[in-house]
Amino acid sequence: MMGTIIEQLSAGAPVSGDAAPSARILIVDDDPVVAGMLGVTLAAAGYAITETNSGEEALALLNKEALPDMVFLDIEMGNGIDGFEVCRQIKADPATQRIPVIFLTAKNELADEQRGFALGAVDYITKPISALIVLARVRTHLLLKAAADFLHDRNAYLEQEVQRRTEEALRRTEELRISQEVTMVALATLAETRDNETGNHIVRTQHYMRALARHLRHHPRFSAVLDDQFVDRLFKAAPLHDIGKVGIPDRILLKPGRLDTEEFEIMKTHTTLGRDAIETALQRSGVRVPLLETAMEIALSHQEKWDGSGYPEGLAGDAIPLSARLMAVADVYDALISLRVYKAAMTHEQAAAIIIAGRGQHFDPDITDAFIALQPEFRAIASRFAEKDEQLEIL
Repeated sequence: MMGTIIEQLSAGAPVSGDAAPSARILIVDDDPVVAGMLGVTLAAAGYAITETNSGEEALALLNKEALPDMVFLDIEMGNGIDGFEVCRQIKADPATQRIPVIFLTAKNELADEQRGFALGAVDYITKPISALIVLARVRTHLLLKAAADFLHDRNAYLEQEVQRRTEEALRRTEELRISQEVTMVALATLAETRDNETGNHIVRTQHYMRALARHLRHHPRFSAVLDDQFVDRLFKAAPLHDIGKVGIPDRILLKPGRLDTEEFEIMKTHTTLGRDAIETALQRSGVRVPLLETAMEIALSHQEKWDGSGYPEGLAGDAIPLSARLMAVADVYDALISLRVYKAAMTHEQAAAIIIAGRGQHFDPDITDAFIALQPEFRAIASRFAEKDEQLEIL
């Protein structure tokens, strides 16, 4: 279409026929002789002509009818606003500002021409008019308008396409995020179903961890790390802390009693099994996934102790990832208040006393202090996410 329009205009023909509707030209002049001559000249060349003798009526037409492709505008009109004001209003309205305006005038002062161009006119024709000059100017400016309209429409299309593709990318990113989270919870739930006495353990530990992280976000030791994004990642990664249990034999995982030394050594491998499973997934993906990296830290190191007596690597102090230190408190507290085949459920007070006694030995001192301050919230989380058939001693 664009090529056809330009070819017709370049050949000296109006835009008409099968290619596009005839170009519409509005003539605004209070001199009926000039307006008539100009109208006849343009109509004979195939253009659709509308005439008016006042600026006010011209502006009214622009608001009511199909927009013209060009406006011829007399500067001096004795029956209302002049052509300069009409041009100013045309160019001020986004709906009409791209219409080319050609001034018609009997004056040839340089200052008038400069003012007209400053207002946005594209050309300036002095009276008396020459038919050949008028037709040449019309063809030129319709050609330029066609090109400008094409570029404008093309740019608008490109902007819409960029917007569409951006929204599509965001939608796919959101779908991927949800898919990752659902997959992580599903995997964690699969691990927990092998130990049918753990109930909502993974849900409660998520909320314990988030409560601790939010409480510590302004602490000098943690403020540089515990921003909203990291706290959210902790919450989503927490369910995979015991994913390695899928690799522990049932005879050990479900044993109705305490494990012997050999069995306990096998049970301890759930940390490295979990790390290895997540690490393999990361390597196969070929991309960096911070959520899985955090999950891997928690899976491997949540059994480490502040004094270095934990497993699997015997890490101590700040060498233990913060995510794992937070999980250590959350995991131990929930295990203590929950019934297991090898132990009775403890009361909150008993569990809290063990956590507090482990301050600086099993647990990070500052995280322990956060637990002490958050005891009512821990009770509320345990109560909220206790299953009907699950025995929790939280009162």
